[in-house]
Amino acid sequence: MSQLAMTEVPMPQALRQDLRLYESAPGADGGPSWAIQDPASNRFFRIGWLEYECLLRWPGRPEAIAADIEAATPLAVDAEQVAEFARFLEVHQLALPSAETRQRIKKQAREPGWRHWRWWLHNYLFFRIPLLRPQRFLNRLTPLLAPLFTPAALFLFVAATLLGLVLVARQWEQFTHSVLDSLTLTGLLGFLLALVISKSLHELGHAVVATRFGVRVAHMGIAFLVLWPMLYTDTGESWRLRSHRQRLAISLAGITVELGLAALATLAWVLLDDGALRQAALYLATTGWLLSLTLNASPFMRFDGYFILSDLLDFPNLHERAGALARVWLRRQLLGLADPWPEELSQNNRRMLIAFAFMTWIYRLVVFLGIALMVYFLFFKALGIFLMLVELVWFIARPIWSEMSVWKKRWPEVRMRRQRLIHGVLAGVFLLLLLPWPYRVASHGYVHAERQQLVFAPFPAELVELRQAGAVGSGETLVVFTTPDLLARQTHVEASTAALTRRLAGLLELDGGMNKQLALTQQLDEQHAELRGLVEEAGRLAIHAEFAGQWRDPSVLLRPGTWLGVREAVGILIDPQSWVVDAYVEQRLVDRIAPGAQASFLPQNSLRALAGTVLEVDTVRSPRLPHTMLDSRHGGYFNTLPDGREATPSEALYRVRIRLHDVPDEIREMRGNVHIAGQPRSLLWEGVKGALATLIRESGF
Repeated sequence: MSQLAMTEVPMPQALRQDLRLYESAPGADGGPSWAIQDPASNRFFRIGWLEYECLLRWPGRPEAIAADIEAATPLAVDAEQVAEFARFLEVHQLALPSAETRQRIKKQAREPGWRHWRWWLHNYLFFRIPLLRPQRFLNRLTPLLAPLFTPAALFLFVAATLLGLVLVARQWEQFTHSVLDSLTLTGLLGFLLALVISKSLHELGHAVVATRFGVRVAHMGIAFLVLWPMLYTDTGESWRLRSHRQRLAISLAGITVELGLAALATLAWVLLDDGALRQAALYLATTGWLLSLTLNASPFMRFDGYFILSDLLDFPNLHERAGALARVWLRRQLLGLADPWPEELSQNNRRMLIAFAFMTWIYRLVVFLGIALMVYFLFFKALGIFLMLVELVWFIARPIWSEMSVWKKRWPEVRMRRQRLIHGVLAGVFLLLLLPWPYRVASHGYVHAERQQLVFAPFPAELVELRQAGAVGSGETLVVFTTPDLLARQTHVEASTAALTRRLAGLLELDGGMNKQLALTQQLDEQHAELRGLVEEAGRLAIHAEFAGQWRDPSVLLRPGTWLGVREAVGILIDPQSWVVDAYVEQRLVDRIAPGAQASFLPQNSLRALAGTVLEVDTVRSPRLPHTMLDSRHGGYFNTLPDGREATPSEALYRVRIRLHDVPDEIREMRGNVHIAGQPRSLLWEGVKGALATLIRESGF
């Protein structure tokens, strides 16, 4: 290092007297490591051999410290490395503050803090509220739980888990139906209570295992992630442990307790009879399995899965180090910059960490977008939009902008040839987004004969004759009913009509009064009208084929003399030569479909798709699903509202009717997947239209 550069290195400040230094486990490279504890914030900082040697000589001039370390140890050090360590100590407030830092601290102390809106803007995304200092309670509780940490307890836990899973697998349909039936207001409250119990025991598991290893649990409380409450346990002092296996055990404790509770609840659900206890076991089982395996076990957020993976690899600060490697990789690959790697690792380890960083970024992008939408819907519109924008800017736009700022600053370092290549790629991507692309709309539907006649009794009636299944001609009789009440009414009206006719004839012969003649004539007309109505009703009792086709599905249980209601289907007449598919498409996609478009239908459990053509597209949403096979409650594709018997879709669906070119292999109604050729659209224009439509829709308060 030149003399000029050495004089520019800032002078280190003295260390705070309350800091504590602990020897830690060797690093992944076998080198010694130590942990600095900051008692004020209860944070731990892991340092290596070089930083430890600096601390032994602190404070002093960076060049003097570097020279002394080189003289006394085999380490090669320069003053810039010492100065970098000094900046690290000052940033994390481990050194006594300089005059400038003291002024900044005084200024911060005079700020209103949580009483100011800026504090909430910066801290509503995540903050903690300590509630308990449980160390005395844990010291008394931990010895009582010692039997749970024996091999016998582990064996019983594994056996109970396997037994419960096997027994539930044999009753899987009943288990899933029980979960779906519990999705009511009372059921959701039960799930919420089970979640509180499960998470409380989860955090207690961390605390008990930490206490067994001699780690002090400073406090337990509630953390708020975007105002969503979560329990937490402060086990930060676990970095004092020299064994990463012990730290791994502390990280695993929460998930282990939660899975153990879920396993026992699963076994209890199988063994218990229907009642409150079995329902409680269902709540505990589902919340434990679902949240432990999908949320806590994920290494892409700073939950248990992240710390478990860090301890397994003995790789602290996994996200930060992997992210730093991925950013350097992007600069090398895209900009051609020769940036040095942040740390020396084997090529395989470096590739795995870079891949992990990209997976973490994608996972977090999805999660943060979901959180932004959740924030928007949880609050009234104005506040929801504001908080959603804060979420998007802070978690998504800010990191991207930070990296883009580095790229912009270092753009002159990029070779001209690569600059042209990047500009060409960007122009090509813009052109691809601008050009219209063919689009296939994927949906679901069911196939049925285009012409069909579903036969019911016109009103409650007695079956007289039922035609057997087979081919029928147009006009042939399918079913004949009778009803004694209708026959009795018809006989009564005929007799009344005859009597009135005779009385009227007698009055005419006697030349009776004109008023009586008019009254009897009116009564006779009424009887004739009623008789015609009864004859028409009697004619409805014989049902004839409206077209030539196949008479199918007459029930073998129906016999002459059986009484039927108006909701009981007797059979169906179909035209087997022409088949159509009724597909149901989401509102955002329906405008991409036009009559005449090509389509295909793949029946469920079939390998052969059937080609077809779109006949018509409904302009109004379907108020209900026409067939129960489409309802998710019966294994279908579409969720419906629990509002009684009507299968009302939970989202806006539009019917698209498709005529098939060929007859299906099986002459019956079937559900399946539908693909329709949509009109070509520009991806860029579609994005602009969607953004403008959303802006216009959400701008009304």
